[in-house]
Amino acid sequence: MGVKILEWLKPFIAVIPEVAKPERKIQFREKVLWTAITLFIFLVCCQIPLFGIMSSDSADPFYWMRVIMASNRGTLMELGISPIVTSSLIMQLLQGAKLIDVGDTPKEKALFNGAQKLFGMIITLGQSVVYVMTGMYGEPSSLGAGVCLLIVIQLFCAGLIVLLLDELLQKGYGLGSGISLFIATNICETIVWKAFSPATINTGRGTEFEGAVIALFHLLATRGDKVRALREAFYRQNLPNLMSLFATVLVFSVVIYFQGFRVDLPIKSSRYRGQTSTYPIKLFYTSNIPIILQSALVSNLYVISQMLSAKFSGFFLVSLLGVWQEVGGGGPARSYPIGGLCYYMSPPETVSRVIEDPIHAVIYIMFMLGSCAFFSKTWIDVSGSSAKDVAKQLKEQQMVMRGHRETSMIKELNRYIPTAAAFGGLCIGALSVLADFLGAIGSGTGILLAVTIIYQYFEIFVKEQSEMGGFGAMFF
Repeated sequence: MGVKILEWLKPFIAVIPEVAKPERKIQFREKVLWTAITLFIFLVCCQIPLFGIMSSDSADPFYWMRVIMASNRGTLMELGISPIVTSSLIMQLLQGAKLIDVGDTPKEKALFNGAQKLFGMIITLGQSVVYVMTGMYGEPSSLGAGVCLLIVIQLFCAGLIVLLLDELLQKGYGLGSGISLFIATNICETIVWKAFSPATINTGRGTEFEGAVIALFHLLATRGDKVRALREAFYRQNLPNLMSLFATVLVFSVVIYFQGFRVDLPIKSSRYRGQTSTYPIKLFYTSNIPIILQSALVSNLYVISQMLSAKFSGFFLVSLLGVWQEVGGGGPARSYPIGGLCYYMSPPETVSRVIEDPIHAVIYIMFMLGSCAFFSKTWIDVSGSSAKDVAKQLKEQQMVMRGHRETSMIKELNRYIPTAAAFGGLCIGALSVLADFLGAIGSGTGILLAVTIIYQYFEIFVKEQSEMGGFGAMFF
């Protein structure tokens, strides 16, 4: 049944633009160059505004999704990587549920990837139409049919560019994947901007700089009371402050420290005598997947709640889901939950808020830890990284665990993998909560995504270095 579905899609997949596989081994310096070009195109698209839209100062309904979507409001990157993530998650879930059977042959894998890209294009088109028709860029009747069509075409073409850039890196021309690169860049850009932004904002106490570091020097230079100026630079409200910056650095350090936690299981070749190796099981076994899935779930719930609240405010069930209030606070306008289910699923932004409403804090902690552990545990079965799948991979590579027969390997791996997945997810959730409570820049979710992705790139770099035989050989 699953193979038939993919076979039916073959005629459509054949006409989709595709990046050809490299015919030779791509050198590391070329990979770095292609990765830089990909990143440059993405950043340029993040700054080009959509033609034909009406500017709006209203709250951004997708504010909560911007981190994981790597998107920028009102630009060509409005959709960000949302279509890629959504299509890949759908295909992974269909494969995990055995609704689609994908073999190990290159032909079947290419068919699966083509179907994923096709779904990505359909989702891009669907999201573009929904964004325009729901009045994100102004009332469709005011814009006119021609302008509405033009906006949809712009969003679709930008979405197709993102799909092809991701495929370019995935095919081996660059390093890592487009999804990881764009998410990490978006988050790091936010952190750097909030630390060093030269933009000025009138807060009622006078004109202040948005960037925490620049604000420190400005306050010290303009205020007579230097102690009060320092206190304001460290603890000012509604704008990035130095405590937020230090909290961000602290969380970065803690996550990098935890990345090194792992158990190395000794394995040996069943074919060649004396050939031994190790199979590492990391504490963050499922990497940043739990936090991406948890963020996607909560963000979509926020969007649905805001849309219902705007249309049917006052209804009991709508209020039960979430009550929203618009806030500015120096940054982009956004709606913030002040009641209902969404309120208890949102993080208290400061320690003082935790003291004011401890029930909110306790429910939020339980929800974060439980959901991250659940998603992590579920993902190993869906993505093909469970004990059974790992044992199958080792068997195909003709490797066995030392001191264990092939039949007892699954039992031994089951002692480590589910525990590492659940506990790793729990730790990811705990670190995200810690970052949120400390008021770290870019949110706990954003920082965790950025650190885990940067660490993955570091591992790629180390692997390439070991294969090339030194740092100098990689570039010269």
